[in-house]
Amino acid sequence: SLATATVTALHTEADIANLNLGELDITTDEFILDEVDIHIQANLEDDLVKEALKTVRTERTEGMLSGFQSDLSSISSEIQTLQQQSVSMNVRLKNRQAVRSHLSQLVDELVVPGAMISTILDSPVTEQEFLEQLHELNTKINFAKELSFRETLACSDIQDIVDRLKLKAVSKIREFILQKIYSFRKPMTNYQIPQNTLLKYRFFYQFLLANERTVAKEIRDEYVDTMSKIYYSYFKSYSGRLLKVQYEEVADKDDLMGVEDTAKKDILHGFFSKPSLKSRNTIFTLGQRGAILSPAELEGPILVPHTAQRGDSRYPYETLFRSQHYALLDNGCREYLFLSDFFMVAGNSALDLFNSIMGKTLSMFLKSMSTYVSDCYDSIAVFLCIHIILRFRAITAKRNIPALDKYWEAVLELLWPRFELILEMNISSIRNTDPQKLGVLDTRPHYITRRYAEFSSAIVSINQTFPNERTNALLGQLQIEVENFVLKMAAEFPSRRDQLIFLINNYDMMLSVLMERAADDSKEVEGFQQLLLARTQEFIEEILSPPFGGMIAFVKEAEALMEKGQLDRLKNDEARITQLVRGFSSTWKQSVEAMSQDVMRSFTNFKNGTSIIQGALTQLIQYYHGFHKVLNQPTFRSLAVRSELINLHHLMVEVKKHKPNF
Repeated sequence: SLATATVTALHTEADIANLNLGELDITTDEFILDEVDIHIQANLEDDLVKEALKTVRTERTEGMLSGFQSDLSSISSEIQTLQQQSVSMNVRLKNRQAVRSHLSQLVDELVVPGAMISTILDSPVTEQEFLEQLHELNTKINFAKELSFRETLACSDIQDIVDRLKLKAVSKIREFILQKIYSFRKPMTNYQIPQNTLLKYRFFYQFLLANERTVAKEIRDEYVDTMSKIYYSYFKSYSGRLLKVQYEEVADKDDLMGVEDTAKKDILHGFFSKPSLKSRNTIFTLGQRGAILSPAELEGPILVPHTAQRGDSRYPYETLFRSQHYALLDNGCREYLFLSDFFMVAGNSALDLFNSIMGKTLSMFLKSMSTYVSDCYDSIAVFLCIHIILRFRAITAKRNIPALDKYWEAVLELLWPRFELILEMNISSIRNTDPQKLGVLDTRPHYITRRYAEFSSAIVSINQTFPNERTNALLGQLQIEVENFVLKMAAEFPSRRDQLIFLINNYDMMLSVLMERAADDSKEVEGFQQLLLARTQEFIEEILSPPFGGMIAFVKEAEALMEKGQLDRLKNDEARITQLVRGFSSTWKQSVEAMSQDVMRSFTNFKNGTSIIQGALTQLIQYYHGFHKVLNQPTFRSLAVRSELINLHHLMVEVKKHKPNF
């Protein structure tokens, strides 16, 4: 193929060369043969050269590749070395950063800046900058303590400076707090103002407690001693001045419910001595005294004794008791909160600290109250005091202040037995009352029943908010004794009519008084309603009997025989029936008028009298209606007198004219 290609190429070249061969006068065939020899020889040489070049190039390439491979191997090992160095450097960097962070914090905590030193030494404790630097100093003190436990050598470098700063701060704080405490002792000082100032710097005591417990105890003891004396002095003086505006006339052991009314004796006695301002009725009457339990008065401003004295005002004991104990509640709650906040105490520790301050004052209160209670016979005053304490106890519980809980219980333990004793004394006085020694008989309400009604309604109305079963039981005993007393008094009247008038007047009066204050469904109200209804019905029969007794007896007898089917036994009573019909027709108007007037004169309560008259007239119409029914029976239809019966509707119209209107 090479030869063919060569010949072809030579022919091509010969064709080109023929263009000039004519000039050289060389034949084409000769030229072609020479050129072929030259080209064959040249091509052979080129092939050898090419082969040689190819071999050289191959060897060089292999050498280069071997070099590349060797270089790559060394680069890989270098990369691995660099990676290891990088990891090692990263670890060292992190370790250095961690150490630097700890060392930086340590250095910051250890260094005592000049600003702190100058502020602690020179600035007043009331400045905000001093308080801020005190916080920082407290942090450094705590840090130094922590380092000393770890035996850090650097701690010794700053310990002396920190200790001296601490002593200076403690000295300045001690002086400041003691000055505030001493300011409480100045006369006419409102100690709440310096207390509020101390609360602004409550961290001072916290600093002392953490760093100088001896000074902290000194301040606490000084505060306890000062405030204990202040409270004792204030409440002793206030209680003494309150007693000067109490009513001069108070109940004594003779002022009991069943004791004879001595009003007339007092009037006669007044001509020869100083008249008594005391009325036994007011001892058992609540009146406006119950307003002391209303929220407005219960938590109202306390009494100012000298102002009351200038106005010549006088108050019952429960008003003074309320004022005294509201002052105690207000000051006690505020003091407990202050102690818990400033001295950082809670639970039993707070209660113990509070009692160390207020204990002397509370003991004085209990002693004074024990003296009063032992000679007190005003049961309403004692009962009002009990309910004042119950409400104050609820207020302190709502405020979550347990400081006075034991005191409230101690007061109640004094008051409850005394109230029960006075109530039992009144029950005994009524039980032992002799009706014959109580003066002239009168059908109007008795003063003893009025005392009971006023007293019972007072106790029931007060007892509704905080019911007490023991009180209810004693009131039940009192009611039984009063009912027995009313029956004993009624038995002194000779006629049943007067007895019923007395009973109705007393039951109605007691019921009216009770319903003004007690609930309609109370035991006392229900009991007297039943008694009043029964006696009223009996009285209606009693007043109908004189003018209309014959007709009523005939109707009852006839109705009883009708039920047995024996009405014919009365068919021979024509004369009796005629007399009853004509007698009723001729006298009923006068009888009703007289009966109405008599009833209205007999009863002190016009409303009750009106109710009795209406009941009597209604009962009369029912009896006359029954009289009509009996005479309409076949046994009596032939009687001529039936035509003289008054028309029932006409009778009802006429009866309405006689009903009194009030």
